[in-house]
Amino acid sequence: MTVDTALFVMSAGETKDDSTLVCFTESRDYEKYVWKGELNSGTYFLLPFTSGCRLKKKSRKNIFHESAQLVYRTDTGELALTREFREVLSDIFEMIDLDGNGLLSLEEYNFFELRTSGEKCDKDAWAVCKENFDMRENQLTRQGFIELNLMEATEKDGDPADLWVTLEAMGYNRMLELVEACPFLIDVHCEGAQPSVQPLSMESGPKLLNHALQKSITARAGAKALRGQDNVLIYTYQGEHRISSLIANKTNQKVTVHVNNEQSRNSCNSRGMSVFAVEVPARTKMVCQHVLPINEKQDWTYSCVETILPCP
Repeated sequence: MTVDTALFVMSAGETKDDSTLVCFTESRDYEKYVWKGELNSGTYFLLPFTSGCRLKKKSRKNIFHESAQLVYRTDTGELALTREFREVLSDIFEMIDLDGNGLLSLEEYNFFELRTSGEKCDKDAWAVCKENFDMRENQLTRQGFIELNLMEATEKDGDPADLWVTLEAMGYNRMLELVEACPFLIDVHCEGAQPSVQPLSMESGPKLLNHALQKSITARAGAKALRGQDNVLIYTYQGEHRISSLIANKTNQKVTVHVNNEQSRNSCNSRGMSVFAVEVPARTKMVCQHVLPINEKQDWTYSCVETILPCP
């Protein structure tokens, strides 16, 4: 099943809170989601998105009783990485090589470090890497990245526990299958200009994306008040490939909204359940759900009934 993606384009304000949504990819060209239009000169944030309808966290009940082998000892007793693990590390290298130049800068490597350990590598530690691993132009090569992971295994005398923490943080299961992540590629083409693209700090990304997503729904959909409560509104964006709904609670107390999708056909949603409840704090907006077709080659029907549950 194809993982759905989208890209939101936001103009950069004086602060990130001042950023405004410019556009997002609604058209699709085979496996690509695209947007074409005019942008004024300036700085823009490009925010990748997936709905969660198809790319989901796997249940921890599905624990593998066996794990792929990551390290082994050679005939001389030295530790080495298995071929399968080296191939996965090579794939991870491709994911975090954001500019595609075949090397990892300190900034690119720190995206990996933040994802897997929650910490950053400082310049002093990077200098140590330069002394011990293959680097070029002060950037880590693919071979150097693999050597670094071998060193981590060696320091633990072959115990793969920390290596598995890294792999699982990158979306791999115990059989070295990528099941909880989806690599993507952003192509930017401009006529008469040469844009520069730089990675955005992960700390600010989720807040910006949520703001863009909410704006994309409310700007394209009319508000519908829930029965019995004029100050609780539902916005439903219906695109060609995705449906998204948002609940706006304008009251001074939290509300719980019961959502029923049982009459929908050939559809799946980001909540993973046909019937669920959403608790919305006072005077806030919250994305309710995203809905996609299960089989894109067949007709699909979206039918959703939202009602407010009485306060306990």
